[in-house]
Amino acid sequence: MPHQIQEHQWDLRPEDAELSSDVAARVRFNDAGLVPAIVQAADTGDVLMMAWMDHRALAYTLATRRGTYYSRSRQEYWIKGLTSGNTQHVTEVRLDCDGDTVLMKVEQCGGACHTGDRTCFDSDVLLAPGEGEK
Repeated sequence: MPHQIQEHQWDLRPEDAELSSDVAARVRFNDAGLVPAIVQAADTGDVLMMAWMDHRALAYTLATRRGTYYSRSRQEYWIKGLTSGNTQHVTEVRLDCDGDTVLMKVEQCGGACHTGDRTCFDSDVLLAPGEGEK
């Protein structure tokens, strides 16, 4: 079921979120202080997108269950759906075995891609099933 974001719901801003020391010790951020986040649809298992998170984006996501990321190009936080209305309610967050990738399962409302596509992987197929097989 889609969840509507109401900005007044949370007094916390991503810039102010603090990651618990327990979680921070388990996440291996890269040299830029970021970790890749793979976002998966909770209902279908489809991979919707990949984005970057720093410790504050991850902390904010864990605290609010709102998909929150760090834009490397704009050098700012973005909460999925604030401008597009295509929201993400985070249902589960996991770390991979090395602690250097986050897997988030979400209830996606609207397209996950900034282009409006359902996923960020819909438009540029390099190899389709059955293609090139003998």
